[in-house]
Amino acid sequence: MTSTAHTPATVADLTGTWTIDPTHTRIGFVARHAMVTKVRGAFNEFEGTAVVDGDDFARTAVNLTIKATSIDTRNEQRDGHLRSNDFLAMDDHPEITFVSTGVAQTASGLELTGDLTIKGTTNSVTVPFDFEGTATDPFGNLRAGFEGSVVINRKDYSITWNAALETGGVLVSEKITLEFEVSAIKNA
Repeated sequence: MTSTAHTPATVADLTGTWTIDPTHTRIGFVARHAMVTKVRGAFNEFEGTAVVDGDDFARTAVNLTIKATSIDTRNEQRDGHLRSNDFLAMDDHPEITFVSTGVAQTASGLELTGDLTIKGTTNSVTVPFDFEGTATDPFGNLRAGFEGSVVINRKDYSITWNAALETGGVLVSEKITLEFEVSAIKNA
């Protein structure tokens, strides 16, 4: 059996409850290191759902919970530091959450606004997502794909640790790009 890709004719075609497929989704981040390069990482454990209302898209609700301990930058020493009180303080704040407060359609997809909570601090963010289409996989699951990113300031979430460089500047950028490559499966 082959997969078939198609784009829904209307938002109503997306009506229903969707579950993020963690094996085909990436929730990542990018930070500048030493002012000269980028370090990329991801969270490997998360779960999320979206309840889409095709009659009133603004009533769509999205919830995402990320296990902060699942942070992975491919360097265990750096990951340990990111888990510490200097950064994510995972003993006190084991989860990062996002709860939507609004959804708006755009020409290429949607803008998802919601409350992002990191290290016990909540701020509103708006993430623009491109809609990548839908496909029925070989197991009969209807999947929808979305890709988006947003830049946040980590200091807005009480993540303030840094180290000054001899040449000027700091070791870790304040601005962090959050990246979302989402594959969601429509619940039966």
